[in-house]
Amino acid sequence: MASMDGKHEMCSPFIPRRHAGRKTSAEIVSEARQSLRVQSTQRPFTPRDGHRQLFGKSSARDSRPPSTFSLHAQNFDAPDSRPGSGTRLSPLDHKPRFPLLCDAEDLFQSFPKTPSAPLEVKKGPPGMRARLLRTGSLTTLSPVEAHKESEEQSNTSPGQKQLSAKRLPATDKAEGRRGPHKPGTRRTASERITQPGVDSGVGLSECTAGRRTEEGNRDHTISTEEDAESSVWNNMIAPRLRQLESVAAAMPGGSEGSVDRLCDLCDGLHGALAEADMLGRRCKRRSGILRTLFRLIDLNSAQLNLHIAELCLALCVSGNNLLNICKLIFQISRRESNDILFQNSSIIDSFLAILNNEDVSASGEALLYCVGTLKFLSGNCAILRLLLEKNCVGVAQKLIQRLCTAADTNFTIAGHILVQLTATLRNLADHPDSRPLFLSFSILSELCLVLSNHRKDPDICTNISRIYSKLSSYSECRLALAQTPNCYQLFLDLLNKHPQKQDLVVRLLFTLGNLTAKSDEARWRLFQCEGCVGSLLQLYDTYQRRDDSPHAQPRKGPPSHSEPRAPPGKVQQDEDVLVKLVRVLANTCIHPAAGPALASNTTCIQLLMETLELRCVQESEELMVNVAATINNLSFYQEDSSVLRHYQLTMAKLMLKLVLGSSMDAMLEATRVYGNLSQSKNVRDFIMQNKVHQFVVTLLDSKSTEMCISACGVLTNLAQDPPNRASLSFEGAIAKLVDCLRDFGPGDWQLAGQVCQALWNMISCGQEKLLDTRERESLLEILSTYLDEEEALRWIEDDDMRDFHRARWELEFLPVAQKLMKTLRPPDQTA
Repeated sequence: MASMDGKHEMCSPFIPRRHAGRKTSAEIVSEARQSLRVQSTQRPFTPRDGHRQLFGKSSARDSRPPSTFSLHAQNFDAPDSRPGSGTRLSPLDHKPRFPLLCDAEDLFQSFPKTPSAPLEVKKGPPGMRARLLRTGSLTTLSPVEAHKESEEQSNTSPGQKQLSAKRLPATDKAEGRRGPHKPGTRRTASERITQPGVDSGVGLSECTAGRRTEEGNRDHTISTEEDAESSVWNNMIAPRLRQLESVAAAMPGGSEGSVDRLCDLCDGLHGALAEADMLGRRCKRRSGILRTLFRLIDLNSAQLNLHIAELCLALCVSGNNLLNICKLIFQISRRESNDILFQNSSIIDSFLAILNNEDVSASGEALLYCVGTLKFLSGNCAILRLLLEKNCVGVAQKLIQRLCTAADTNFTIAGHILVQLTATLRNLADHPDSRPLFLSFSILSELCLVLSNHRKDPDICTNISRIYSKLSSYSECRLALAQTPNCYQLFLDLLNKHPQKQDLVVRLLFTLGNLTAKSDEARWRLFQCEGCVGSLLQLYDTYQRRDDSPHAQPRKGPPSHSEPRAPPGKVQQDEDVLVKLVRVLANTCIHPAAGPALASNTTCIQLLMETLELRCVQESEELMVNVAATINNLSFYQEDSSVLRHYQLTMAKLMLKLVLGSSMDAMLEATRVYGNLSQSKNVRDFIMQNKVHQFVVTLLDSKSTEMCISACGVLTNLAQDPPNRASLSFEGAIAKLVDCLRDFGPGDWQLAGQVCQALWNMISCGQEKLLDTRERESLLEILSTYLDEEEALRWIEDDDMRDFHRARWELEFLPVAQKLMKTLRPPDQTA
C-alpha cells in the first residue's frame, strides 16, 4: 500500500493545486496570485495649445469674456478716487450765510437748552473735526473760523477720507504714524458738557480756549505734513511727470530708445513714490499721476505698458481701472515673445497679491484675466519655477476655497476663473518640485470638491482630470488621492455624465488604473462603488461600438449617411479609451472578491472576446495585450460560476492571433493565458493539434525569464498527458529545459523550480528513456551543484539579498529538485 502511494506521488503531474504537498493553502494561493499581472500604460498625451486664449476652441461656455480686445487711455477712469455716478450734477447756486457774533448772555437765548444726557462721540476720518460739543456751543466759533472749517471739509476728497485698507494693509499703520490725532490727550464729550443748574459762563470760556489750542496744534501738524508732501511733489514727482509727458510727446514713432527712456522714467517715478511713502492711496495728487500714466498706454508698447501697469497696481487702482490694467497685462502675456518681460518685473507678485485679497463678487472679471495671465506664463519653464518659488500653489488653494464659497452667488464668473486656475495648476503639476506643494496644501482633495460642485462643466473637469493623470503616476500622490473621500464614486459619476468627452474619459480611466495598480484597498473601494461594473462595461460597449476601425466587422444594412466614418486620429483616441478601461478591469479583478464577480459577468467576458475578434495585433497591440492580461487574471478563478470556464476553447482559439503575431508582449500574455487554460483537457488537445507546443518550446530560447517561466507553465501542463511527452521530447523540449536551468538557475530560483517541475512531469512514470546519457549526466551535475546551499548561494555578497535568495531557494526550488534527483538516480544510488 505504501509503495502504491509512493508510485502515485511519483507519477502525479505537477499542476499547482490548493492541496499540493509541503505548502500550506495560504502559500499556494499567494504563489498562484503572483501570476496575476498589473497592467501599465502610457499617460494620455496632451498637446500644447499653440494659441494663448482664455478658453479653447472646443469650449462652449455661455457669456464667456473675450480673449481679444483693444485698450486705450479713454477706457480708464482718470480720477480713480470714487466710482463714476454716470451723471454730473451742476453746483447749487447758494451762498451760505454765517451767524453774527453774539455775547455770552445771548448765547443761551438763541439756542434751545441742552439735553441732560451726553451725546455719543462720533468718530470721523482723520483730518475732520469731531462734533463733540452740543449744538449751542458751535456759536463760540467766529464766522471766519467756521468758514475755514467748512472749506477744509468740502476740500477733502473721498480718496483722502477713505483708504483701501483691504488691498493695502500698511496704509492704516502709516496713517496712524503720520496723523496728529492722539485719542488719549483729548477730553470726552461728557467731561466738556456743562451740567444743568450750574453757571456755564466760565466753563464755556475754558472749553472754547482749550479747543482752540488743540485745533491750532492739529492745524499746524496738518499744515506741516501738507508742506512736506508739496515739497516732495514739487521736487521729486512733478518733474518726473513733466519728463514723461515731454519724452512721450517727442517720441518719434515708437523708437526703441524713447521706449527705454520712458521705462526708466516710470521706474524712477516708482522709486520716488516709494521713497516718499506715497504709494497706494496715500498721495493726495494720485489722480494726476494716474492720468499721466494712462495717456502713455496709447503709445502701444508692451515693454512700456508693463511698467505702467506695475506702477498702477502699486498705486492700488480699483474698479474699472483694475479690470483694465489686468486686461492690459493679459494682452501682453498672450505673446510668448513677451515672457522675458515678466521675468524682470514684480507683476507676478502684484497678481498673486490681487488673487489673495480681491473679492470675487466685486472684482471677478479682473481676477479672471489675472489668472488667465498666470496660465499663459506658467507654460514658460523659467516663469513656472518662479511661480512655485512665490507660493503660487498656496495662493491657488485659498482662491479655490473662496471660489467654492462664492459659487452660490457668482457661479458663472467663478466657473470661468476656475477654468483658468485649474489650467494653471495643470502646468505647475509638470514640475517635480510642485508635488510636495500640492500635497502640503491638499490641492488634490480641494480639486475633488471643485469637481463635485462643477461636475457639469466639461472644461473644469477636463483640466482637473489632467492634473490627476499627471500626479497619480507617483506613489505619494496616489496615496493622497486614494484617501480623499468618495473620489472613486465621483470619478464614476463623471464617466456617466460625460461619456462622449474622450479627453476627460481617458484621463479619469488612466487615474483609476494608477490607483488600482498597487493597492488592493483601492481595487475593493472602486468595486464597491454603486454601479461600478455596470458603468465601466457600458463605457466599454460604447467605445467599442463607435470605433469604425478597418478591422471591425461590417454592419448589416446599407451605410448610414448620418454616421460618417471617423478619421484615423479619432479612431486612435477611442482605442486609447479602451486601453485604459481594460487596464482598470485587469487591475480590479486581482482582488479576491472582485475577480470572481467579474469572471462570472457574461457581458464582461463577451466584450473581451469581441475585442479579440475585431482587432489585430499590428494595429492595436497595447489593447490586445491588455485584453489578454485581463483574461489571464480572470482565468485564475475557476469557480463553478465562472463564465470563462464555458469559453475556454474559444479563448484558446483567439489567443492564436497573439501567438502568431510579431509582438513579443502579445506572445508573452498569450502564453500566460495558455498556462492557465491548459489545465483543461480540451485546451491541451487544441494546443497539440494546432502545433502550438512547437512555438512554446522555441520560447525557451528566449533570454527573458518571464517568457521562459510562462513557457514552462504550459509545458508542465501538456506533459500531464503521456502521449504528449514524446512529442515534446521530439521537439527538443528536454534539452532546452536543461539549458534554461543552467543559464537562469542561480539568478531566479522560481524559474529553476518551474523548470524542474516541467522536467519531472516529462520523465516520471517510466519515461526516463526520453533522456539520453549526455542529458542525464548534465542534469545530475547541475542538480548536485544547485542542491548544495553554500555552492548555490556563494556568489551573493549582500546579506539581505542572500537571505532573500535562500528563502526562494528553500521554497521554490529545493522540494522539486530533490524529487527530480530521486527520479534520475538508480535505486541503489538513491539508497
